Amino acid sequence: MKKVFVFLSSILLVAASSAYAADAAVPASKVAVVNVQQVLLQSPKVAKVNTKLQDQFKPRQEKLSAQQKTLQDEVDKFNKESATMTPKDRDAMDKKLADEKASFLKDAGAFQKQVSEEQNKAMQSILGELNKIISDMAKQNGYSLVLDSQAVVYASDATDITKLVAKDFNK
Repeated sequence: MKKVFVFLSSILLVAASSAYAADAAVPASKVAVVNVQQVLLQSPKVAKVNTKLQDQFKPRQEKLSAQQKTLQDEVDKFNKESATMTPKDRDAMDKKLADEKASFLKDAGAFQKQVSEEQNKAMQSILGELNKIISDMAKQNGYSLVLDSQAVVYASDATDITKLVAKDFNK
């Protein structure tokens, strides 16, 4: 029985030392974090794209605002005068206002959809460029993993590459 115990102990000892040696042979992984949100918020490129989008859609937004104000003025006028209107005129005005409201909501929905599509296109382009910069930096510096710091509970300042990424991104 002692011989079996000694034999099993020696096998376990050899296995444990092999596992330790295998772990020691694996190089340590380099990990970095980057605050993507901070890079985007502080980037002149992103500000420029936002300004361009605002300028592009401003005339249409102003037109919709004017259309909304006109519609609201007509509704207010209808509410004041509806008591003195004939039923036929009141029904006609009510139908006209409903049609105008439906048209406005359709225009506003189409506008919002177009704005969202343009914003998404712009952000896809920006994020693609940012991801390429981060990937290239990771390859050059030997990082095996780069995480967004917003998804990390703790990271030391030494692993934070946000400033370097921002510098390259804003070139």
